[in-house]
Amino acid sequence: MNTDQHLKFSPSIFTLPLLFVFAIWFIYWLEIKFGWNFNKFGVFPRNFSGLKGVFFSPFIHSDTKHLFNNSVPLFVLSACLFYFYKEMSFKVLIYGGIITGLLTWIIARESYHIGASGIVYLLFSFVLFSGIIKKNYRLVAVSFITIFLYGSMIWYVFPIKEGMSWEGHLSGLLTGFALALFYRKKGIVQEKFEFSQTAFDTMFDDEGNYIPPVLEEEIELQEIKYNYIYKEEE
Repeated sequence: MNTDQHLKFSPSIFTLPLLFVFAIWFIYWLEIKFGWNFNKFGVFPRNFSGLKGVFFSPFIHSDTKHLFNNSVPLFVLSACLFYFYKEMSFKVLIYGGIITGLLTWIIARESYHIGASGIVYLLFSFVLFSGIIKKNYRLVAVSFITIFLYGSMIWYVFPIKEGMSWEGHLSGLLTGFALALFYRKKGIVQEKFEFSQTAFDTMFDDEGNYIPPVLEEEIELQEIKYNYIYKEEE
């Protein structure tokens, strides 16, 4: 399947990211409306009951700022995923989300880790590294755009801000890179150019030696007939 067949527009490219963003805003609205607190459904490291956060934590946010900061990159990066990597998009989201959550559960501090930022870093890392690994010029362009828009995110995989789950960010970044390697031969790959042979190419052999053309000309000599007219002597 060529690149143009891969890059066919579908309404699901925007519909699914919108549903995801709507879901996290709706759950936050429920918390505000009814005074609920879903933080206990986040990832709590190295505790068996904390494993439920692997599935629920991406939908839970602490405040409006936290929610808004995740919503925009979540929509943009997931739309890129569904458009440029549609064949493996659901696998990256589902498997990547689970692996990110489990890795956070293993390495993080003992606290509730919530928010979709782990998924955001997963998508950021996958889109960034996959384009570079595949060496397709369109995907490489998407990678550079991703760096331009969200390159500053890389600093938040380090513990530079108190109260931020840098472990979840790091887990998403590592998982996205691993999946980019795993799916490097799936979907759009580096295009191989095939050169068509021209008349000029036939003038050289396989070793590059010049082969002079053989000119075959058929020259037809016309038969010349002479008629003699004898002049009578006077």
